[in-house]
Amino acid sequence: MNIEQARFNMIEQQIRPWNVLDQDVLDLLLIVKREDFVPADYKSLAFVDTEIPLGAGESMFTPKLEARLLQELQLKKHETVLEIGAGSGYMAALLAHKARHVTTVEILPELKTMAETNLAKAGITNVTVALGNGAQGWTQGAPFDVIVISGGLEVLPDAFLKQVKLGGRIAALIGRAPVMSCNIVTRVSETAFETTKVFETNVKYLSGAVASSHFTF
Repeated sequence: MNIEQARFNMIEQQIRPWNVLDQDVLDLLLIVKREDFVPADYKSLAFVDTEIPLGAGESMFTPKLEARLLQELQLKKHETVLEIGAGSGYMAALLAHKARHVTTVEILPELKTMAETNLAKAGITNVTVALGNGAQGWTQGAPFDVIVISGGLEVLPDAFLKQVKLGGRIAALIGRAPVMSCNIVTRVSETAFETTKVFETNVKYLSGAVASSHFTF
C-alpha cells in the first residue's frame, strides 16, 4: 500500500466531501500519522471509512468524524482540552497540536497504556492520559476551555456543563442509536448555554455512561 496516496485519498474522498474544509485541519491530518495509532492487525484499514477495533469492544471513530469534530471545535493555541475516552490516543494527538494541553481520560487500563505508548512514539508531550471513568465529568484540571466526549451519550450529564469555562465548548454525540447528533454546546454565561446540532451520526455509547432511563428528573 502506498501510504501517502492512501492518506491523500482519505482526505479528498472521505473527509473533504463531509464538509471539512478548514485547511489547518486538513493539513494536520498529514502531520499526525493515523497509521501509528492503529493496532498492528488493522494497519491496512488506517485510512478506510470504518471504525477500527481497539479491543475490549472499543473502536476508533471514522477519520471523517474525527476531522469534523476538530473543525467544529475551532481550537485555539492557549486552550486546555478534556477528552473523555482516549482510545488509541489519535484524537488526543490531533487536539494536542491545536491546543495548549489535553487531558484524556480512559476507563480501560489496556487502552490507557496504548494511548500513552502511541503518543510518546509520536513525540507528543502536551497530553496527560488519566485512568478512570469520566462519563460523569472529570474534576482534575477543571474548568476546561473545550470538552470532547469520544463516545455516544443518551443525555449530556450536567457535570460537564459545570466543568467548561465561560466561552468554552463541549462536543457531545447525543441520542439513541441509530440516530445521534453531534452537539456543540457553548457556555455563553454562568448559567446559559447555546447548543448547535452540526451533523447526524451513529457511534458506540461511551463506556461507563449511564442510560437516560436511569436518570431522575
